[in-house]
Amino acid sequence: MRVVHYVNQFFSGIGGEEKAHIEPFKMDELPPISQNLQKNLSKEDSNYEVVGTIACGDSYFNENLDIAKPKIIEMIKELKPDLFVAGPAFNAGRYGVACGTIAKEVEETLGIKVLTAMYEENPGADMFKKDLYILQTKDSAAGMRKALPLVAKFLVKLGNNEEIKTPQEDGYMPRGIRVNYFAEDRGSKRAVSMLVKKLNGEDFVTEYPMPDFDRVEPGKAVLDIKKAKIALVTSGGIVPKGNPDRIESSSASKYGKYSIKEFDTLTKDTHETAHGGYDPVCANDDPNRVLPVDVLKEMEGNEIGSLFEYFYTTVGNGTSVASSKAYASEFAKELVEASVDAVILTST
Repeated sequence: MRVVHYVNQFFSGIGGEEKAHIEPFKMDELPPISQNLQKNLSKEDSNYEVVGTIACGDSYFNENLDIAKPKIIEMIKELKPDLFVAGPAFNAGRYGVACGTIAKEVEETLGIKVLTAMYEENPGADMFKKDLYILQTKDSAAGMRKALPLVAKFLVKLGNNEEIKTPQEDGYMPRGIRVNYFAEDRGSKRAVSMLVKKLNGEDFVTEYPMPDFDRVEPGKAVLDIKKAKIALVTSGGIVPKGNPDRIESSSASKYGKYSIKEFDTLTKDTHETAHGGYDPVCANDDPNRVLPVDVLKEMEGNEIGSLFEYFYTTVGNGTSVASSKAYASEFAKELVEASVDAVILTST
């Protein structure tokens, strides 16, 4: 059974963020991660061989999908694989999205079985867990030693056409697929049993897990808006022309803080959007459509007290909830220290 492995610039060993724009290429030799995958496959079944590794920079892949996907597909076809695996991506957002995207493309285009692995809060997990088998991993590469044996074991199950059991038994993320089965006890008895365990503080597994939504307490009302200092924050990706901090167009790993003290309005000559999740034409033509600096400057001293001299920005496209919370917790402290009374958060 021939296996092709997909990795990013970091796990290929060519570099970190400075190599994130590397175009896809077939590696001459298997990198260490692919070699370790081979060792684990051999333990499971000696008939499995990693015949090649395809690598691509995370930024290049996500910013050039129309070019990257067909290039990678052609490289994979040349290797004549029986199985394809991408990652593990752990909690690297752009990498996770790339793994999910290319795995789905391989499955649909080449008709072979695919697998990827990542942390449950990786944006790639939300995007693709209903389409693919995605094994659950730790949130960092520190979990590699545990992840690769799981990947190898599951790959062999796929390749040997073995029965894939429940997500809890085989370690993949629930795909929302329901399967009929005959239970030993009827529903009412199972429900009462779970209730008794819950009342006694014992562990139990629900048969119908509920989605986990954040409960955000509303902020206090602004008592006098005409005296309030207002700040602008956006997930619409508005940045100074040229994107000086190279905020990614998808699965952003950072946010930016930029001054608007000297601007009465934003223009296409001074600002643009870095966002890759919507058509940028209108935003680039007039950045105020996403970040309304022009209107709020006009309102200063009349409808509002003042506009805070900095705005904070990132790209919401594919960016994980965990990352978004981390960014907000950082700049919220600065807003409080600057005596900002309220924030207008614009999206797309």
